[in-house]
Amino acid sequence: MAEKTAEKNEKEKVFIIPIWKKVIKVPKYKRAKKAISIIKEFAARHMKTDEVKVGKHLNLKLWENGIKSPPHKVKVRVTKKDNIATVELFDAPADKKEEKKKAKKEAKETKEKEKQAQEKKEEKEAKAEAKASKTEPGNKKEPAQKPEKKEEKPKQETKAEKPKKEEKKAEPAKKELKKEQEKDNKSPKK
Repeated sequence: MAEKTAEKNEKEKVFIIPIWKKVIKVPKYKRAKKAISIIKEFAARHMKTDEVKVGKHLNLKLWENGIKSPPHKVKVRVTKKDNIATVELFDAPADKKEEKKKAKKEAKETKEKEKQAQEKKEEKEAKAEAKASKTEPGNKKEPAQKPEKKEEKPKQETKAEKPKKEEKKAEPAKKELKKEQEKDNKSPKK
């Protein structure tokens, strides 16, 4: 009956807990509360832990018919993780957080598979094209022609660019003049 999950420190077991024999000895106005304490004691005894938490869906199932008449027996899934036992109804849906994590993992896996499939298709197509170009009657034993590169035309100088070149030529002359003027200004006056 015991099932071990993928994680190392997590154990999961399924039990059918008999409630009615012990609940019938308690007054009617305490029966649902007693059912919860019976389930906690059972889980603590079988999972060998002191800390037990009751899940939402199990609690709703116990209180479904009111405080006076809890169910006679309940099928539960007990999960022990880090010395804490969590008791949940067997048919209860998984937590939303766990579902989201699983959905993300599945989405990643499917994307990776799609990429791999796409790469394989491209490789096959490339091989098929290479074989087709080699086996064509007119192109026997000739490699596939590569696309020709476009020839770049030399740029023609625009009217705006021509004066800039002239300015660049004139700049060194201007710099020399400034240096001479600075030297004249620095020299001591007589």
